Amino acid sequence: MSDAKVRLYVDQPLGAGQAVALTADQAHYLFAVMRLGAGDLVLLFNGRDGEWRAEVAASAKRGGTLACLAQTAPLQPPPDLWLLFAPIKKARTDFIVEKAVEMGAARILPVQTRFTNAERLRQDKLHAHAIEAAEQCGATFVPEVTDLQQLDRLLATWPADRRLMWGDEGLAGQTASLPDLPRGQPWAILIGPEGGFAETEKTRLRALPQIVPVSLGPRILRADTAAVAALTLWQLRYGDWA
Repeated sequence: MSDAKVRLYVDQPLGAGQAVALTADQAHYLFAVMRLGAGDLVLLFNGRDGEWRAEVAASAKRGGTLACLAQTAPLQPPPDLWLLFAPIKKARTDFIVEKAVEMGAARILPVQTRFTNAERLRQDKLHAHAIEAAEQCGATFVPEVTDLQQLDRLLATWPADRRLMWGDEGLAGQTASLPDLPRGQPWAILIGPEGGFAETEKTRLRALPQIVPVSLGPRILRADTAAVAALTLWQLRYGDWA
C-alpha cells in the first residue's frame, strides 16, 4: 500500500516512533474488514496530537501494533461553538451529531425540553458516532458529546460571555441575519424539539441577555435540517469557513 486509505481514532499518545496498540475491534476492522497487513499505512489521530501516518508493525485476529512515522497534519480545533439540540428519533439524532462534527462544532449538548420526545439517549453511542464522523471528514478534533441535561438548568448557569443563537420559529419568513460581531468569540446554537418550545421556555430564552434569535428562512424546518442550516449560517458569519 503506497498511501494510507484508512483513518482511525485512537485514545493513545501519538508521536514519532510511538507504538500504538490496537483494541480487538480496531484489529478486526483493519485486518479482517480492510485487509491490511504488515507495512500497510494508516492515518491516526487522537484529538490532541494532530494526525499521524503509521504503519502496521504487527497484526493478529484480536490485536496488533501500529508504529507512528510522521505527522501529516497539526491539531486543528474548531471554533468555540457549542450545539444544543433536543433529541429526536434515533437515526435523526445520529445525523445531527454527525453533521455537527463535520461542520465544526466544538461541543455537542443534547437538552431536555418540555416537548422533547425521544428514546433514552446513549451518550456512549453518540460519542462513537462523533468519532466515526471525525474519521470520515478528516477532522483532527473530536467534540465532546455530553449527557442529556435539562435546558432550564443549563440556562440557569449560562456563561456570561457566550452568546446563544436561537433558531426561533416565530421569525420564520424574516431575513436570516446575524449581528455584526468579530470572529473568535464563544457562541452556542440552540435547536428546539419537533413540537417547538413551550411558551415558558420562549419567555425564558428571550429574557437571557446573551440570546440572539434568528430566522432560518421562509419555511419552518425539521429539527435535523434546522441544525444544519443554523451551523451553516453561523460558520459563514463567524466561523472558520471564510
